Amino acid sequence: MAEEAERQPRLVDVQLVEKTVVRRRAEAEHERKVALFDLIESNHFAPAIDHPGPYKLYLSAEETRLIFDVRAPDGGELVRVPLALQPFRGIVKDYFKVCESYYQAIKTSTPSRIEAIDMGRRGLHDEGSRLLKSELAGRIDIDHETARRLFTLLCVLHIRG
Repeated sequence: MAEEAERQPRLVDVQLVEKTVVRRRAEAEHERKVALFDLIESNHFAPAIDHPGPYKLYLSAEETRLIFDVRAPDGGELVRVPLALQPFRGIVKDYFKVCESYYQAIKTSTPSRIEAIDMGRRGLHDEGSRLLKSELAGRIDIDHETARRLFTLLCVLHIRG
């Protein structure tokens, strides 16, 4: 029974692989940390491969692709799933703009204005999450919450400094 509990289609470790050290705003760094923590705490991640899990994930942006480098818990390579970033460019750009407005609004705006901006931010985040889940369909099965956290990490990898 304990062995069955250990064999699950889930992530037990996630690493962002970045070629250069990037200094992010405190808000973006906080979002990265929260997404990584929440992702490990609860996720559904099932690559279309003959391995029951759990998995380690090394996530990186290489040229025009997001790379899901999926490995066994011992680090053994299982599969690399490239995902074109082009479909995400507009959503990520809009998401960054709304986030910037949100961070500014927190300092100076009324609660109703902050809430309105936050609703827009969450809407774009959900849209990006749905797109990510759709783009991974047939290659990696993920649930909505896992998609949300992975979309956050996709956005973090877009930050160039």
